[in-house]
Amino acid sequence: MVKQAKAQRMLTHDQIWGALDRLAARAGLSPSGLAKRAGLDPTTFNKSKRVTSDGRARWPSTESIAKALAAAESSIETFARLTEDDAGDGRTVPLLGLALASATGAFDDKGLPSGKGWSEIALPTAEDISAFALKISGDALMPAYRDGDVILVSPDTPVRKGDRVVVKTKAGEVMVATLKRRTAKAIELLLLDAAQSGRTMAAGDVSWIARIVWASQ
Repeated sequence: MVKQAKAQRMLTHDQIWGALDRLAARAGLSPSGLAKRAGLDPTTFNKSKRVTSDGRARWPSTESIAKALAAAESSIETFARLTEDDAGDGRTVPLLGLALASATGAFDDKGLPSGKGWSEIALPTAEDISAFALKISGDALMPAYRDGDVILVSPDTPVRKGDRVVVKTKAGEVMVATLKRRTAKAIELLLLDAAQSGRTMAAGDVSWIARIVWASQ
């Protein structure tokens, strides 16, 4: 169990786990991506692993933190600073240009940030620890989104009819759209790109779909 002191105070369970979330974001990774890069089980830092089945707080081991720091090419001093961030001020999330989102390796098979090219951005709300941000380039998505806008994408938020979403196909195409209809067999979208119209595709052709929960407009 990890319990560390700084300035004569004990760090809390939430501060330690929050620091690991921020460490992953600084490396352009999700918590599971950081664990995988560190040579740990990908679920080591997942939210579900932070409490036991009977509700008791579970702490990351000193070994897992050390491996995470090495994987993120960071120091224990940086980790200590990350514990001091006020969770009420929001947190950083991985950021990638939308134009780069279709690149091979930008996401893992669960639709979470992976690989290089990701930076980070502080946003006012990010309750989903798997959330990531995409930066719009160009005017193709006007008037919904302008060049330079940032959208926050939440893989864990339920997607409903009428939601704006980001969709990635198994062929590697990434689209920003409004979900018109979704069944077990097909997905109907209204693409925000003015040069295109509605599109229907087989559910089996979709790698993942995630809801847009915020935009910097």
